Amino acid sequence: MKKDFNIMSEAEGKLGVLIVGLNGAVSTTFLAGVFSVRKGLASPVGSITQMSTIRIGKRSENNFPLIKDFVPLADLNDLVFGGWDIRNENCYESALSAGVLRTEHANQVKDELQQLRPMKGVFEQHYVKRLKGEWVKEGAGKYEKMMMLREDIKNFKKKNNLKRLVMIWCASTEIYIPVNGGHNSLEKFEEAIRSNHPDISPSMLYAYAAILEGVPFINGAPNLSCDLPALINFAKEKNVPIAGKDFKTGQTLVKTVIAPMLKAKMLGLRGWFSNNILGNRDGEVLDDPESFKTKEESKLSVLDSILQPELYPQLYSDYYHKVRINYYPPRGDDKEGWDNIDIFGWMNYPMQIKIDFLCKDSILAAPLVLDLILFIDLAQRIGMSGIQDWLSFFFKSPIHEENQVPEHDLFIQQMKMKNTLRKIMKVEPVSHIDYDPELITDTQNI
Repeated sequence: MKKDFNIMSEAEGKLGVLIVGLNGAVSTTFLAGVFSVRKGLASPVGSITQMSTIRIGKRSENNFPLIKDFVPLADLNDLVFGGWDIRNENCYESALSAGVLRTEHANQVKDELQQLRPMKGVFEQHYVKRLKGEWVKEGAGKYEKMMMLREDIKNFKKKNNLKRLVMIWCASTEIYIPVNGGHNSLEKFEEAIRSNHPDISPSMLYAYAAILEGVPFINGAPNLSCDLPALINFAKEKNVPIAGKDFKTGQTLVKTVIAPMLKAKMLGLRGWFSNNILGNRDGEVLDDPESFKTKEESKLSVLDSILQPELYPQLYSDYYHKVRINYYPPRGDDKEGWDNIDIFGWMNYPMQIKIDFLCKDSILAAPLVLDLILFIDLAQRIGMSGIQDWLSFFFKSPIHEENQVPEHDLFIQQMKMKNTLRKIMKVEPVSHIDYDPELITDTQNI
């Protein structure tokens, strides 16, 4: 049963943010950015919550407040950070090691970053073949380790005198695990945890622990994590919002813009070849075929959903789609996404589109982390639970109900997100129809 939206006038008190993968490139870039913005040393470029406006009423009314002024989101100064990792070093050391930020920028928030050191993570190398970690929890099995995570959550909450928490997965991509019988019900899922079944990955333990503790969970990687019938239903029962999966940053972001353009103009597609090179830890992890399979599934799902080949067989029923990711250490976090797109137009004449996106992976992901934290905390405060599909704007492979078709078109996703914010604030959704239907008087000739 859906609840009517209601909202607190203010996001009162501190908000705890627990990051899985606290020492990673995305996490340390995000943290350094938040600390820099707090100190007036940087602007939150790329953040929807901090820099984007939202239209209220008709365009002629010229009412475009900032989202952060329209919706009562948590203030950046009220965020309290903690989390887990498999390396025992502070976030300043990790930021320098990641190599995303220039040293002078990391040094501006050195004190803040040095104060953050991770709790021991839950990790099994079976699920991330290319990583090794010594800062890991020791326990008799998966259930005991999950209970340790619950204790960590409780202790962090008590230590920092917090009433609200959010957990976000910023850690590496796990191996591909298809949804199967052990994922379909909470009873079977719990049984699989207790029996140390290999289909229960560490990210699922974090998600389960979060839901048990009433903490919203965000999955920034393509792992299943909370994208299981058992945990989706459990999140609803516990009135906990969940969101995911796989931050939409580089090449897939471009696809969710170009593919809608092709469909809008009824241009055909013969083939789309995507190649990526990157040299950060994410690239090293994805160099393993089993982890790449998880990422590949996420990246390949976009085009069919947007182009709808079953509706437009002449244009999209027989295109070739290939995705490659290559680990190239010299690039570090400077990822390059190269796309060759073979299209056809009037009278089937062939054309091509070439895109070369040279981007910084963590620089694109960091503002997404901030926006998702603030939005899912908002969802929790107003009683929204289960899958937050209005946040699909931020993900490559949005979690969705079994009977739903996921929406991948970036601009439809943006409209859905903003209309949800309008509904939360009891403002009329925007339809983009400015012509008054009452002025249409002659309908006899329709």
